[in-house]
Amino acid sequence: MANHKSALKRIRNSEAKRNRNRYQAKTMRNALKNFRLLKNKKEAAAALPGLASMLDRLAKKNVIHKNKASNLKSELAIHMNHLS
Repeated sequence: MANHKSALKRIRNSEAKRNRNRYQAKTMRNALKNFRLLKNKKEAAAALPGLASMLDRLAKKNVIHKNKASNLKSELAIHMNHLS
């Protein structure tokens, strides 16, 4: 167990940040899954900017790596372009 007040605070902060990151990452995964299930190109085109914005925000907050966000956005754009 921690011996210093600062270490106890660090444990509390780390747990709060871990929970927040897990929530945001899970929300991102669900949004990606829902986007990939879309069959209509117009719906996908409407959803893509919001999803790209979410990925950029998560990369900015270091929840995901910036290259991962870029790769996902590219993959989603390709998916959207292949829809009919």
